[in-house]
Amino acid sequence: MPRQPRYFIPHMPQHVVQRGVDRQAVFFSVQDFELYRETLRAAADRYDCAIHAYVLMTNHTHLVITPGTERSLPLLMQAIGRSYVQKLNRLYNRTGTLWQGRYKASLIQDEVYLLTCYRYVELNPVRAGMVRRPGDYPYSSYHHNATGKPDTLLTEHSFYQSLATVPEQRLAAYRALFADEIAPDLLELVRDTTNACRVLGNDRFKDQIEAMLGRSVRRGKAG
Repeated sequence: MPRQPRYFIPHMPQHVVQRGVDRQAVFFSVQDFELYRETLRAAADRYDCAIHAYVLMTNHTHLVITPGTERSLPLLMQAIGRSYVQKLNRLYNRTGTLWQGRYKASLIQDEVYLLTCYRYVELNPVRAGMVRRPGDYPYSSYHHNATGKPDTLLTEHSFYQSLATVPEQRLAAYRALFADEIAPDLLELVRDTTNACRVLGNDRFKDQIEAMLGRSVRRGKAG
């Protein structure tokens, strides 16, 4: 089976998913979540990546990231793959890999789908039945984006900031986005697009990306 394409364009946000081998755990204790956050923060600073939203689930992670260069995201994910796994292996006296093959990543049309991806990511623990409300889960960006809790891992995207000029109004507007569930068809679109490493956007956006890359980003016809 050919490798799924991934598209790396500077200054365009991406939804990134990385899973544990055979969906096994990648975090085993509270300290592991903080270890991952520290590793991710260092890699983001080193490789010029802005992280806007995240959730650290027991056996996988979701990140919404804007890379500063074409190589920023691949280098960040390589660093996480090496550094976090090495630290975890030493901590638990384990050997071998932790992550399931290649990570998934999809370009996001920010003015249309960016905040939907925020919600998709931060509602993951609710969909998994782990908590009733996104604020009940401790390892996500919801606490910063919805309540203003400081989080040095995060860089606020301009579209998030455009919700309101006054911080308290912005937080209230963001919380209001969670009043309704994500529509099932939209939920499926985000999930399927990310798993296929495709582009999450309308036809005009896909035309723009194809012009920039000089190749198609649309799913080929079966046959």
